[in-house]
Amino acid sequence: MLRARYRRILRFFAGVILHLLAWDILLPRLGLGRLTRQTRPQRLHHLAASFRRLAIQLGGVMIKVGQFLSTRIDVLPPEITEELSGLQDEVAPEPFEAVRAVVEAEFGVPLATRFLAFEETPLAAASIGQVHRALLAPPAGAVESLPLAVVVKVQRPNIPMIVETDLQALRVVARWVNLFPPVRRRADVPALVDEFSRILREEIDYLSEARHAEIFAANFAGHTEVRIPKVYWEYTTRRVLTLEDVGDIKITDYPAIEAAGIDRAQVAKRLIATYLKQIFEDGFFHADPHPGNLFVHPLAGAEEAEPEPAPEWQLVFVDFGMTGTVPPDLMEALQEVLVGVASRDAARLVQAYQRMGILLPNADLQLIEKATQEVFDRFWGKTLAEISMSQEEILNLLVEFRQLLYQMPFQLPQNLLLLGRCLSILNGICLGLDPQFNVWESVVPYAERLMRAEQENLFRPLLKTSLQLLRTLIALPQRADAVLARLAQGRLEISDPVLRSRLERLEHSARQISTALVFTALLLSATQLALNERYLVAALAGLGALIALLLTLFPR
Repeated sequence: MLRARYRRILRFFAGVILHLLAWDILLPRLGLGRLTRQTRPQRLHHLAASFRRLAIQLGGVMIKVGQFLSTRIDVLPPEITEELSGLQDEVAPEPFEAVRAVVEAEFGVPLATRFLAFEETPLAAASIGQVHRALLAPPAGAVESLPLAVVVKVQRPNIPMIVETDLQALRVVARWVNLFPPVRRRADVPALVDEFSRILREEIDYLSEARHAEIFAANFAGHTEVRIPKVYWEYTTRRVLTLEDVGDIKITDYPAIEAAGIDRAQVAKRLIATYLKQIFEDGFFHADPHPGNLFVHPLAGAEEAEPEPAPEWQLVFVDFGMTGTVPPDLMEALQEVLVGVASRDAARLVQAYQRMGILLPNADLQLIEKATQEVFDRFWGKTLAEISMSQEEILNLLVEFRQLLYQMPFQLPQNLLLLGRCLSILNGICLGLDPQFNVWESVVPYAERLMRAEQENLFRPLLKTSLQLLRTLIALPQRADAVLARLAQGRLEISDPVLRSRLERLEHSARQISTALVFTALLLSATQLALNERYLVAALAGLGALIALLLTLFPR
């Protein structure tokens, strides 16, 4: 079965490659380039739709591949990314007996021994696993004797083998594709497959997902307006993940949110605020914020809480299989992007692109800066606080940005693409919550705070460097006196072995040059003396020249 799956994936991509060879390489050389260009959008859309059908049929990794490709707006044309963007990770659930077998194999005991109750019908089913509600016995010594409500995420049978089979096929396809110079210039396809492999292997390790959940809980400790489910480690393995059941009102269940007396616009603002914190403060963000992973939890009697009022509701995050990290250098570069946008400084923005490593070596920086400035001139003619872009303008800007990414020499790091995909999903969710939602109202104040902090911190590095330089200058005369004194006394020693070696080589070269000069002088003298018929002295000079030559050729 796995061998047949492997061959089917290779056959599909071989057909895609042959199609592109015929239409995009062979036909233009036969003078049919116009036909190729005219049919290109329809052909690419057809190829993407064919892959979408294959992914739905095969499930598993192929759905993840489609979702991954839909984020690669830097290397794939919009006809492909747009067709794949709607590929949902929703497939038919496994029979309950298969789920039971996985759980019992992981814990080594019958299901009923481990859980008080376990619902057979899953809450949700995806390509890698499915989620069931269950009950745990209360811990020993607990004040309340009520069972603990949990959700149990169980991996589908044979997923590790399916993953490795699909990845092996994709590595072969990557080598095929990388044979074409136009593709090689545009993207490092084997590196993209390696990156996807790393992300996928991490996603199928439920212990990794559990650690991610705890990192989020630690990052939002003290933020009572956000709730992260607790991990039950004694009920968690690489293939089974047990979490606190915190699901309440789905974030897209607008009637239920309104019935709970919660302002939908405030939900949108809080959602964006949590992501600003995740990206610019924590450096670790939830990369899959689709509606099934976000909930709203009303809190009863919150207004009576002491010592200060608690929130009336909580924003709940679940499913931490797909996360992104923002390393310190990338975080600083992203802050530069925000400040560059806020100050409408195209050159600064391009410098931030370089710091992020998203520009390929052949990038035309002047062209990119010019394109960026044109966007600023079009949309940022007013002060940033006065910007109010319509949805049509935002859509046009996004289309232009996608075309810019595809046409120019960009290759974005996967974490940055995860972030872009994440923000795109968030924008849709926030607009659903509040049709008047304007992301600038949340982002602009944050950018302005960054600019103020930058101005306040502008002189700190300079002051630190100046103090270090001042200390060095104060100590310099005393150190110079000590060095000169040792030099005068013949006691100057070199302790650095590298420097000592270089000085020895320099001394050796100087000796060779000196000896060569002596040889030259003696040889010229001997010649001149011989011409003047002073043969004895000439012979002595010649002998000295010979000795000098031997010392030069055969140094000690």
